[in-house]
Amino acid sequence: MSNIGKAFENGKAFIPFITCGDPDLETTAAAVRAAEENGADLIELGIPFSDPTAEGPVIQGANLRALSGGVTTDKIFDLVRALRRDVKIPMVFMTYANVVFSYGAEKFISTCKDIGIDGLILPDLPFEEKDEFLPICRKYGVDLISLVAPTSENRIAMIAKEAEGFLYIVSSLGVTGMRSEIKTDLDAIVAVVRQNTQIPCAIGFGISTPEQARKMADISDGAIVGSAIIKLLEEHGKDAPPYIGEYVKSMKDALR
Repeated sequence: MSNIGKAFENGKAFIPFITCGDPDLETTAAAVRAAEENGADLIELGIPFSDPTAEGPVIQGANLRALSGGVTTDKIFDLVRALRRDVKIPMVFMTYANVVFSYGAEKFISTCKDIGIDGLILPDLPFEEKDEFLPICRKYGVDLISLVAPTSENRIAMIAKEAEGFLYIVSSLGVTGMRSEIKTDLDAIVAVVRQNTQIPCAIGFGISTPEQARKMADISDGAIVGSAIIKLLEEHGKDAPPYIGEYVKSMKDALR
């Protein structure tokens, strides 16, 4: 079993997403530690990109703030090296194929292995094109995490069969962001996933309240939250980590 499986061993997993470098890398490090201390089971670290097509305005804003602050992929690698001195839970990168491609896929993925990154999520990488990165990920033992969207329909079984780490189920059409309700028939999607793979699945996009998280975790193995956490960073800046800790605790409590 990959290291990512550990995130799902203690009941339902709570998975926060944090954009690296918003407002600066010191705050990112403090936010990651606050999340772990308050029950996060796995952390998705966003590597900022100038054109984040899957993101709504909240996370787009975080990308722009981080990039204007001078964040680079190498600085984020250094951040993870420092975090790994004491952060034990699995961590994955979420970024765009272009970031990996322009850095050099082999160099990027081998560095992930060296610094203790357990997986890679590339929301703009079509399933049909994942072979561009998959052999390199396998070579270095970094899980390439697949996404299933409501539009995947007859491809869900195929994607699930080949999934690694965990399967990221996108709850709603459109971009990331908080939603007042999630209308997708997620039960049907999860049922197909369960028939085709043993690996855990977690639901993300649009979850912001403990009630929503509990609903999603009742259907799946965990809940992923991004925009609600980024909003705390936007509001509180460098003072955000304690607020993030409180928020993570409230979400994890809801899943227990």
